[in-house]
Amino acid sequence: MKYLVLPAAVAGNLLVMACQTQKTLTAAGPAPAPTSAAVWHSDAYTVLRDAVVQGPYRATAASATALTSNYHSPARALSPRIAFKFSLNGKDNELPAGQNHSFVALRGPGAAGTGALETPVIVFGQPGPEAAAVPDGATLAPGTSVKIRLDLRPVLAAFQKDGFYTNFKGEKIYQQDLKHVLVAGDVAPLSWDFDNLVNKPELELHDPNGTGIYETTLVLNAPDAAKTTAQEWHQTIKTDDFPQYSSEYPLADALYNLALEEARRAVEPDSTFRTGKEWAGVWTRDISYSILLAQATLQPRSAMKSLLRKVSPQGRIIQDTGTGGAYPCSTDRVIWAVAAWEIYKVTGDEAWLRKVYPIVQQSIADDVQNAYNPETGLVRGESSFLDWREQTYPRWMQPADIYQSENLGTNAVHAQANTVLAAMARQLGHPEVAAVHERLANQIRHGVNQYLWLEKAGYYGQFRYGRVFGSVSPRAEALGEALSVCFGVADATRAKTVVERTPTVPFGVPCIYPQIPGIPPYHNDAVWPFVQSFWALAAAQTGNDASLTESMAAIYRPAALFLTNKENFVASTGDFAGTQINSSNMLWSLSGSLGLVYKVLFGMHYETDRLVFRPFVPQAFQGPRKLTNFRYRGAVLDVEMNGFGNEIQTITLDGQPLPDAAVPATLTGRHALRIVLRSQAPAAAPVNRVANRFSPETPQVTYAKNRLSWAPVAGAKSYKVLKNAQVITANANPATGWPVPTAAFAEYQVVAVDAQGLESFASEPVAVAGEGVGPQLVPLVTVAPKSKLPYQGFTGAGFVETSTTKNAALAIPVTVPEAGLYALDFRYANGNGPINTENKCAIRTLRSGAGALLGTVVLPQRGTGEWSNWGFTNPLLVRLEKGKNTLRLALEPANTNMNIAVNQAMLDYLRVQRVQ
Repeated sequence: MKYLVLPAAVAGNLLVMACQTQKTLTAAGPAPAPTSAAVWHSDAYTVLRDAVVQGPYRATAASATALTSNYHSPARALSPRIAFKFSLNGKDNELPAGQNHSFVALRGPGAAGTGALETPVIVFGQPGPEAAAVPDGATLAPGTSVKIRLDLRPVLAAFQKDGFYTNFKGEKIYQQDLKHVLVAGDVAPLSWDFDNLVNKPELELHDPNGTGIYETTLVLNAPDAAKTTAQEWHQTIKTDDFPQYSSEYPLADALYNLALEEARRAVEPDSTFRTGKEWAGVWTRDISYSILLAQATLQPRSAMKSLLRKVSPQGRIIQDTGTGGAYPCSTDRVIWAVAAWEIYKVTGDEAWLRKVYPIVQQSIADDVQNAYNPETGLVRGESSFLDWREQTYPRWMQPADIYQSENLGTNAVHAQANTVLAAMARQLGHPEVAAVHERLANQIRHGVNQYLWLEKAGYYGQFRYGRVFGSVSPRAEALGEALSVCFGVADATRAKTVVERTPTVPFGVPCIYPQIPGIPPYHNDAVWPFVQSFWALAAAQTGNDASLTESMAAIYRPAALFLTNKENFVASTGDFAGTQINSSNMLWSLSGSLGLVYKVLFGMHYETDRLVFRPFVPQAFQGPRKLTNFRYRGAVLDVEMNGFGNEIQTITLDGQPLPDAAVPATLTGRHALRIVLRSQAPAAAPVNRVANRFSPETPQVTYAKNRLSWAPVAGAKSYKVLKNAQVITANANPATGWPVPTAAFAEYQVVAVDAQGLESFASEPVAVAGEGVGPQLVPLVTVAPKSKLPYQGFTGAGFVETSTTKNAALAIPVTVPEAGLYALDFRYANGNGPINTENKCAIRTLRSGAGALLGTVVLPQRGTGEWSNWGFTNPLLVRLEKGKNTLRLALEPANTNMNIAVNQAMLDYLRVQRVQ
């Protein structure tokens, strides 16, 4: 890959030649040759003063209020070989990972007819017949209709005989729990996103004749009605009451005005924010990140009302719906606090501060009990914003595992939320509260730097994950990396390294890197413009001119070509079509575009009593620019700036030097502010530009006869074996497996590594108990004779229901032969909702008989109506004394979930395993 940043004064002749080499003919015709100076150029695309050029496509700013684009999604040649597998209830439960059925969707030579092609009848759980060879050059014809046929009779026979079917993993699927028979695969509308198969009705198979043969007919490679966006944009909504921006870059000016218009369009009639054209309503994280980027500055009253919409009647911040029933599997709701503080710094509204302070204080207090890990200093829970389980986590991780994990971005958010709460407390005269939360913020920052820093890579790992023991995923997570810089988790040295070494692909900084194989683009294999905007803030903060220039180009390109601020686009292609969900007029994307002007170019940073200017203008974007009608509390500022770099040569207010480059909050009236930059580029710093690569698939490991075994993973050149999250060999061979001693309890995992050194996720932990010290199962209260229960799959004679009204507190006697450290978890069922959304996660607090807090037990949803789907909670490491111990499991006020009314689960038994 070639990348080139040119000063704005350079003529475009060389660029004309470079762009002409990329031209190809399409239905839209060849792109006209660039005629103005280049700002940014790479093999992928070019940004000019007034245009963006990407292959045959061109977007042009005719003026500051008009844009045109001939962009449409490129045609893709797809292989006719499709891979697929079947699914019961939207889970990956038919065949082991890496084993799929295949079918070549081509008509044979001379074949007649236009009806649907048909697959052979494939028996559930068994390998299908070998697919035919694909002729050279053959592609999947548009609109190919394929009938997929499944023999489900072995499953139905097992239902008749036993009441359940046992799959390859040993999991029991009960007849009463069977809700959907589905197909997953690799060509749209097929998808490998198992959790969301149920949202595509065409992927559900039915038995039309009652014979046990299920089928569905799909249209593959169907024409997409959304392959193009608008061809032109003209400003039609009045926005002159907002700050007005102008420069010598017509493209940047027009995109600023486009974002202003979309910002106005993003306000609902009730004055709350709409998250996107396709996303109605207020979402906690979306509005909070948007407020931080621009909306506190632009529309503070709507920002206030939107935040208050996300407060429960009990005065807690509402966690957006997400994995396993939301809170506390997802815990990034406290970004709300950071946004609320930003609004206070912008407005100085003391009444607002007093209103939000107790909300933030109580929400963090609940989080401290439910999600803070005193052993590591880190906070548990799902990645901030990356809330679609299989898009960023290995498939084996259940919601309870995601709760157990400790994510970079979420921890950066909690560190900043505690810092903000401390600042609020000091502002309101509560120094004792401030001290507590300053300590918590420092504890989290220390934990991130101790447990997630990857010294060799030069950035932080994505998350710690596992079960009893935690290892670090070496994937980069772009938002978390950026927030670690912006929120001061990384010190100055590490911050520079993070920006220099986090991987960037040709169309921008991807959400994660490397990508996960077999998962369609959305968070995986995708760039999100709002994340790119935070990346620009991090680049500016660390003085990285090259990274900042590239970030601005990566934000301008899609907005100009698509003529709207899209939610996301595919990292591999730069195209808006192909991600699982997308939206135009996306609030945080347009806010990021505006934030480039306010927070990067003009460098506006709000403090409680002043507005500080720390501008950074990349050399490629040098020149004069203005920001007029900018309101700061009681003042209106007309700002002019010239030059480039991040050092101010002179700054004046109404012709007089402005001390500390800071406008006091007491200023009133209209004023002229002039900034001249030193026009000296910061010290050169690199950008880690890489191809968009995918890691190997996650190994699937079994244990038998004191040996780990796994099938070879495609593309893997070596394998690491982990014992208790520590590497014990980097050269294991799947052909021979790995011998396992059984002297004491241990967890084993395997990681596949490819020739480039890219690592798979670690496999699901295999727990190996020491000889004679297997887990003790402590049965819980029997509620009814087995024959009268509507549930199956539990052990013993019954189970206990715990809810807001039933068995809200349980005393559990546990007797152990030796004092030591034990892993405790509960076998449970929660059929109140799907695995990937809603808000009915059950939460309980475990304490010792004396009342000491032992930890939080999370019982996430496992499938709508699937009350015979049993699994295990997160494990708690607890020191038990020899002999009888009494534990208390109870629903406490801090355990209130986001649903409030439904906090219910069925408990089968407590599993007790000595680990030390």
